[in-house]
Amino acid sequence: MTAQLRIESLTKIHNRTEFDCGNQALNTFLQTTARQHNDKGLSKTFVLCRDNNQSYIIGYMTLVVCEVLADDIPHTWQKKYPRRIPAAKLAKLAISSDYQQQGYGEILLIDAIQKTLTASKSIGLSGLFVDAKDKQAKAYYQRFGFIALAEQLNNLFIPLATLQNLSLK
Repeated sequence: MTAQLRIESLTKIHNRTEFDCGNQALNTFLQTTARQHNDKGLSKTFVLCRDNNQSYIIGYMTLVVCEVLADDIPHTWQKKYPRRIPAAKLAKLAISSDYQQQGYGEILLIDAIQKTLTASKSIGLSGLFVDAKDKQAKAYYQRFGFIALAEQLNNLFIPLATLQNLSLK
């Protein structure tokens, strides 16, 4: 029997010290900051692990609430929103080097989208923002319908209406 994957809130049981995604800033955030931010309500970090080894982190994502200016989104969307726009933001997404390029990032991204949709039923959100760390990550997010923000090289946005229309696995 194959162990099932699970996504859960980061806690003390998860082994953060051994996580390595190849990006020191993402490693350091998980190892030293993520749980403190969870506890303070500043952000929420969720980890992907297996039922049979919950302490080992395959990957993680961090979600926050943000506010952006309408001037910062594509012109075609600006007229649809007030000057200040509440949104969710996928602040971090990282997969352990041993598990990269195997679809685990997509699992976490889909969960982030689902969490955004769930939250939008209780609080006002215009969509989901993400900061891509490089051109490869930017192209990855664009495959899911994220729109590049022209003035901000690696910032992307996907409107709530688009999220609602995605067919999620």
